[in-house]
Amino acid sequence: MNVSLRTPIASDFVAIASWIPDAAAGLRWAGPRLPFPFAASDLSVLLAVPGGGEASYSLIDDSSKPCGFGQHWVLRPGAVHLGRIIVAPDARGCGLGRVLCQQLISAALHATSETAVTLRAYRDNTVAVRLYSTLGFIEVAEESTDDVLFMKMLANNSFHGAAFGSP
Repeated sequence: MNVSLRTPIASDFVAIASWIPDAAAGLRWAGPRLPFPFAASDLSVLLAVPGGGEASYSLIDDSSKPCGFGQHWVLRPGAVHLGRIIVAPDARGCGLGRVLCQQLISAALHATSETAVTLRAYRDNTVAVRLYSTLGFIEVAEESTDDVLFMKMLANNSFHGAAFGSP
């Protein structure tokens, strides 16, 4: 399956909203500023990062059906932060999380020219933590909590340009 990133369109947000079944899932995915329930039509506004500057992407398949979503924004100078990464429930376990992360990293570094990439992952989300580790992310202990790992990867040339495809 060929997939690529695009700026989300209204129908993407309808699909993405259907992937969030309850308040607990919404909190884990998007944080406490996302109310539940929410209207799919409000999702683009609800996912805005305070201070702005975020970029949102849908991962779409050959038929333009969304199968993933993620964002990036500059959390602090020198690092671009990935967040709200999700793969459609019916597409999990097929390697799309890796492809989505690789393409998000490439897009984030290209858009910002930062030298590091950061993200957060719940410690009990072992699939995500393992994926991020294989991509080169390591824990930043002083910024982690008992529940959440703060992870960082230093940018290298393989993530700039076409190594993983540019959106």
